[in-house]
Amino acid sequence: MNDKAYEDAIVKSWYKNVDAWTNAVRDAQISSRVTVTDAAIVNAVVARSPASVLDLGCGEGWLARALTDLGLSTVGLDVVPDLIAKASARGGKFKVLSYQEFAAGKWSQQVDCVVCNFSLLGKELVGGVLRAMPAVMGASGHCIIQTLHPAYVGEPYCDGWRQGSWAGFSSDFVEPPPWYFRTLSSWLSLFADCGLHLKEFIEPLNTDTGQPASLIFVLASAGKA
Repeated sequence: MNDKAYEDAIVKSWYKNVDAWTNAVRDAQISSRVTVTDAAIVNAVVARSPASVLDLGCGEGWLARALTDLGLSTVGLDVVPDLIAKASARGGKFKVLSYQEFAAGKWSQQVDCVVCNFSLLGKELVGGVLRAMPAVMGASGHCIIQTLHPAYVGEPYCDGWRQGSWAGFSSDFVEPPPWYFRTLSSWLSLFADCGLHLKEFIEPLNTDTGQPASLIFVLASAGKA
């Protein structure tokens, strides 16, 4: 498949797994999220003291709700209408918007923080999204990305598309989405190309395994302190 076919397959998978994903998150079925990564991303956002947050690729909305409960004005965006419906049913501000639309400047409101929690799975689309970040972040804004740690996912250490898997999830899940693996140096090069500067690098530790459960990048527009 070419890059566009892979990108389309990601969205197609999420359309088909709305109920399974919502149940998995809300029933605390994903142990790494419960024990490590959910708190890690909330803490990373709160540490920057933003007044306004955009949750890009919000899924069923748990992070947007958690940040709203902490007093942060938060809006969640996702391409899948049924996920936005699930999110909206529990209250909060949510809107259907694709990554293509975000990259094209269809989201014009500036915010203090854009957070992408395990939601940047593609290749070209991710570049488009990141290039749009500086215009969306406020004067002292940040972009915070949580992703799989490239050194601890058991994959060949070279850029490329990978076949997804629902191993460890319930049998309700179908057609796992592909995802694009990036080495650490590739992530950093991409940030620089998109006008973003790495301010902080966080590796939330899974104490059961002794290995990082994820990787969190805290970014600002290039040239900002």
